Amino acid sequence: MKIIIGNDHAGVEFKNTIMKHLEEQGHEVVNVGTDTLDSVDYPDIAKSVAEKVLAEEGNLGIIICGTGIGISIAANKVEGIRAALCHNEFTARMARLHNNANIVALGARVIGDELGKAIVDTFITTEFEGGRHARRVGKIEDCGCGC
Repeated sequence: MKIIIGNDHAGVEFKNTIMKHLEEQGHEVVNVGTDTLDSVDYPDIAKSVAEKVLAEEGNLGIIICGTGIGISIAANKVEGIRAALCHNEFTARMARLHNNANIVALGARVIGDELGKAIVDTFITTEFEGGRHARRVGKIEDCGCGC
């Protein structure tokens, strides 16, 4: 699987841990985040990941900031993106299963490395269930940026 990953300055070390974990599993990871502790604006990173996911340059995306909140809000401003802020494996599974999320947002200052790896593993291996959930995801998509 090809995964687009991006982070701000708060998530550099966490991103590197997640990237290494994914690459060890044989995934191709495209890094569009910062690799330094110099301050960057997370909305720019969110937009970059979102655009690459929508352009099908990757199957799914991962975005990381200090809490995951700001970067997830920014990503969800991009039409066609369904970014889910996940704090555990259950929310990651449900984000894919019921909401067909295409980006997972993580808080580097909120969750530890092992939980982060477990969340990412769950997110990328869970398929969208469809059915009644497809109707709801369709309504989200129909909402567009004008909601």
